[in-house]
Amino acid sequence: MVLSVKQTLSAKIGFSNPLLRRSPSHSLPRSPVSLSFPSTELSKRTVLAVSKPLHLSPLRAKSLVRCEAYEAEKSEPQPIDDAAAAETKSEAAKKLKIGIYFATWWSLNVVFNIYNKKVLNAYPYPWLTSTLSLAAGSLMMLISWAVGIVETPKTDFDFWKTLLPVAVAHTIGHVAATVSMSKVAVSFTHIIKSGEPAFSVLVSRFLLGETFPTSVYLSLIPIIGGCALSALTELNFNMIGFMGAMISNLAFVFRNIFSKKGMKGKAVSGMNYYACLSMLSLLILTPFAIAVEGPQMWIDGWQKALSDIGPQFVGWLVAQSVFYHLYNQVSYMSLDQISPLTFSVGNTMKRISVIVSSIIIFRTPVQPVNALGAAIAILGTFLYSQAKL
Repeated sequence: MVLSVKQTLSAKIGFSNPLLRRSPSHSLPRSPVSLSFPSTELSKRTVLAVSKPLHLSPLRAKSLVRCEAYEAEKSEPQPIDDAAAAETKSEAAKKLKIGIYFATWWSLNVVFNIYNKKVLNAYPYPWLTSTLSLAAGSLMMLISWAVGIVETPKTDFDFWKTLLPVAVAHTIGHVAATVSMSKVAVSFTHIIKSGEPAFSVLVSRFLLGETFPTSVYLSLIPIIGGCALSALTELNFNMIGFMGAMISNLAFVFRNIFSKKGMKGKAVSGMNYYACLSMLSLLILTPFAIAVEGPQMWIDGWQKALSDIGPQFVGWLVAQSVFYHLYNQVSYMSLDQISPLTFSVGNTMKRISVIVSSIIIFRTPVQPVNALGAAIAILGTFLYSQAKL
């Protein structure tokens, strides 16, 4: 119903609201005001004062808003984001895969170093053992390509031309490290090889003109200091072994530089890339191994090793050659999945596992000062990897 008044209208509604009374300082808006009240009988006691028409309409049922509460276990299910769930699952699978790569890489490297040192102790011909390591890996990959286990890489002349300087540096670094381990303890070789970041920074700075943050240069102090402390306190120090590790560091730095510059845009997987690198390195190394050591020395040494060790020496040699290829292959495969920084941290942890395991297995005597130097050098390597972030 509609009640219209000119000045004042008295109506009994059942409640009194002072906000609806006319105020001398505020005027009501000129537009009509519509208020809805429940359709109950109006009371005759309350006075409502307005200056404009007031429209009263009955409350309709459909204007009510219904609110309900649900118990926790009866709550309505929320829609699941399938894309987010799939992404989370994929990320977890990737982390698991990287973890498996790292564990396999470290384990294979430890096994290789153990067998490599056993072979070199009984058969001190590092040029031949280095050649056999490359030959075993090349043969394994050729068989894998032939039977279809691994897809054959599509390469051309430019690929091999670009790979050549990488293979030269890889060959030098591989032989130098093997020569070092034939003269000194495995742990000492890896302590010196932990100084590779220092060579990387110096070569990049003075030959390539690259600049680095101050934190990178500061991280080199514990690396160089730790390596120097270990070298000075090494009980079985040998200059050939020390220089072999240093040359290996320098060669692998150039290998990484050549690889980064030359392999950009090359559609070759990490496994096949290392296979091609091994084959080319084998071709480079074989004539030098023959010239430096020669077949006569190899034959004489072979007979002596068999007489001293027995037939198990052959098993050591096969294991050394196979595990060398496998651990390098896994490391290159992991590079396809992780960043260079993560790889660098993993490489640091790998050296720790090799140093500790070799000391335990070969019962290498270690002085406290020597161990301190190793710890400082490895810590510096870790700080270097973080500073490069």
